[in-house]
Amino acid sequence: PRANGMPELHKLTPILGVLQDKGYSVALVTDGRMSGASGKVPSAIHVTPEALAGGAIARVETGDMVTLDVAKGILTLELEAGILDGRKNAEAPETLLTVGRDLFTPFREQVGMASEGATVFKN
Repeated sequence: PRANGMPELHKLTPILGVLQDKGYSVALVTDGRMSGASGKVPSAIHVTPEALAGGAIARVETGDMVTLDVAKGILTLELEAGILDGRKNAEAPETLLTVGRDLFTPFREQVGMASEGATVFKN
């Protein structure tokens, strides 16, 4: 929610499905939003806390092994103890500021976690 308002990511699944059809083992792990349109691609979505809120997903690097056990609903980052803690969070890519981006900046800065409804209205 803080990065870009959680746009729908379902456009990724056809591409991943093609890779699956070619024999690759693929899965999608994201702090972003997807509907039930993921189809045959195993997915761990709405991972919280999200990257921009200091979530561990911001410290995952290329080459890290991630295990997604769909049957048990378990997502595991396979790292030795302490390695993740020693990493810095990845920086968010720069975005082109537009009237719309500027207009919603205060909301993105105040929005809560996806697991709590991604709302700016606190209880």
